[in-house]
Amino acid sequence: MARATPPLPLDDHLCFALYGASMAIGRLYKPILDEWGITYPQYLALAALWEGDALRVGDLAARLDLEASTVTPLVTRLSNAGFVTRERDPADGRQVIVRLTEEGRALADRSACLGKALIEATGLSTERLRQMTADARALREAVAGRDDDAPPRR
Repeated sequence: MARATPPLPLDDHLCFALYGASMAIGRLYKPILDEWGITYPQYLALAALWEGDALRVGDLAARLDLEASTVTPLVTRLSNAGFVTRERDPADGRQVIVRLTEEGRALADRSACLGKALIEATGLSTERLRQMTADARALREAVAGRDDDAPPRR
């Protein structure tokens, strides 16, 4: 039986282009993050805490769109490295609150070099990168917001 339409070439898949871009950015950031002794997921957790310190693990996980069971070991490693502290929520001992240390806060200022490295590597303007970020965020929200029980549109 012949296909009605041929499959898209790999390079025409949006998911492949986004995946490749993400991997390339990760490789660009890796030497800098290695100097700081953190991984990219740990950097994202710190970035979320820079927006609003003192987050419960569950709230941090939600902000990162990850499971709490994934975030817990990440936070443990950040704590062991001295970037955050963990404490039980006095109002609910089952909850753990994550707070930045001075060392964790200090990385916020240093993190500007990541954006500069991306601008330098791509030659794109700050405004173009902001627009691309907004477009990627809108795509993520559109895909994540669809009803998971609904079949994909064909």
